[in-house]
Amino acid sequence: MAPSIGPGLRRYWHRAGALPGGKWLFSRLLGRLVPYTGTIGATIRVLEPGYCVVVLRDRRKVRNHLLSVHAIALCNLGEMATGLALMNGLPDKTRAILSGLSIAYMKKARGLLTASCRCAVPTDNRENEHLLNGKIHDEAGDLVAEITARWLIGPEKSAAHAD
Repeated sequence: MAPSIGPGLRRYWHRAGALPGGKWLFSRLLGRLVPYTGTIGATIRVLEPGYCVVVLRDRRKVRNHLLSVHAIALCNLGEMATGLALMNGLPDKTRAILSGLSIAYMKKARGLLTASCRCAVPTDNRENEHLLNGKIHDEAGDLVAEITARWLIGPEKSAAHAD
């Protein structure tokens, strides 16, 4: 598991969110820190402990041969929404790792897509599993995909005992 990022995530989001273009900048910086997540170029719109909204523009880079957003880009978007909702609410000295992900596709995803996740925020850093549900809607409000993400949380390990 990675080190605790909850406190830093909250601090940088509040700083960036107050600036013009700050949400876009924060989203790009997050993409640099988490390179695979950054490949889809999604932008975080709302980030609160236990709640996240992320948008993805439909463009060639994320499309498949059917001229819709690729299934794995949708997985990436759903993982991003669930992970940020959870991690932004983690207590100090708590870390998390994704241990499972499933997605159900309802229809071809086209246009501006919005992924969201609302979840309970852990109150301590005991080792525990959290099943989070995320939804992805298109501009018309139609559900295009549902995500179930299994996140493991636990106490941050000291550098001497790191994995």
